[in-house]
Amino acid sequence: MEITVTREEFLRSLAEKSGAGALRGDYAQADQHYVVRQDWDACTPQQHELWRRLYRRQAALLPGRACQLFIDSLARMDAADGIPRFERTTAALFKATGWQLVAVPGLVPDQVFFEHLASRRFPVTVWLRAPQEFDYIVEPDVFHDFFGHVPLLFDPVFADHLQAYGQGGLKALGLGGLPYLARLYWYTVEFGLMQSAQGLRAYGAGILSSGGEIDYCLRSPQPRRIPFNLERVMRTLYKIDAYQETYFVIRDFQQLFDDTQPDFAPIYARLQGLPALQPDGLLPGEVNLPPQ
Repeated sequence: MEITVTREEFLRSLAEKSGAGALRGDYAQADQHYVVRQDWDACTPQQHELWRRLYRRQAALLPGRACQLFIDSLARMDAADGIPRFERTTAALFKATGWQLVAVPGLVPDQVFFEHLASRRFPVTVWLRAPQEFDYIVEPDVFHDFFGHVPLLFDPVFADHLQAYGQGGLKALGLGGLPYLARLYWYTVEFGLMQSAQGLRAYGAGILSSGGEIDYCLRSPQPRRIPFNLERVMRTLYKIDAYQETYFVIRDFQQLFDDTQPDFAPIYARLQGLPALQPDGLLPGEVNLPPQ
């Protein structure tokens, strides 16, 4: 079964769920895939300066906190001096892993998002937050999407994992599996940690684009840091308006790729008979890794 949502239905639901702020992008200019043109020439000097401030702050926080693959890939992207041109990054990215960037006005329907990922296209929001939102935004902007997500797409294993996630998402739409898949994305691609040879490191985009959570997730004694387990992750609820209460830790991207390869259909069926887990709990026998 395929689930489709018209543009009008999507925008109406977006407005109902998130208020006017969720409609900041110009959806009227989007095509049937919600793709728009990145009007880079319309970016103002003030916007480029805000980007540079955001970039400088986050880049200074990466050493000792971000996984080395992220740091190395970011250095290849030449994005420190202002809002980047997507086509330039796409040329390098396609050469490295066959991925492309597509500009979108903001949030897009689940099916559209999965279709892009399954085709090795990553949607990047075109609008940039306002100066008063320097430390926090309600929804992803171009800095979160580009700085937080794009660097890891230069890694072949992570790039293949994200394509497989998109393919799995299209299947999940007809299997009642979307809540479980959303939790997987949240606790890995957005807020995942990795146990590297150098110590605990962050790789999730929500962490790496945050001025505060990048330190909190590694060094605060408050949250739980639990070794990654697929079904545990899929059962765990999350909060979008506060630092995470639990982080899940992978060994490397190969583990993430391998552990998410099984057919999820029987997993969805099994989980539908189990209660969701609160984001602040620790199950019997689970290891809570110490802060960095």
